[in-house]
Amino acid sequence: MDELIGRLVANVGVDRATAEKAVGIILDFLVKEAPPDKVQPLIDKLPGVQAFIDAQQAESSGMFAMGGLMGAGTKLMGAGLSMGQVQGVTKEVIAFAREKIGDDAIGEIVGAIPGLSQFI
Repeated sequence: MDELIGRLVANVGVDRATAEKAVGIILDFLVKEAPPDKVQPLIDKLPGVQAFIDAQQAESSGMFAMGGLMGAGTKLMGAGLSMGQVQGVTKEVIAFAREKIGDDAIGEIVGAIPGLSQFI
């Protein structure tokens, strides 16, 4: 995960703590919104990713939270990202995931979540 966090810091211009939080939010969103059989291969290929997801879920538990794409965007902006940074972080995470599990697998995940393709 250090490689992905480093890319977000370098390419999007966010600090490391914000990058880590953003990754947790995005991956938690994918786990909740994408078909489990499509997203699990991604989780399996990213060592340490479960810790980011668990941290995000623990932080969100007990709070009223909007779900779906709008909820993820709201959480990302709440983490201190501008709208442009939200899109930049999302594109970087998806590009990184594409490198790990391939175009077809990412296409299936993105295609299964209404509206996500607009952000990547």
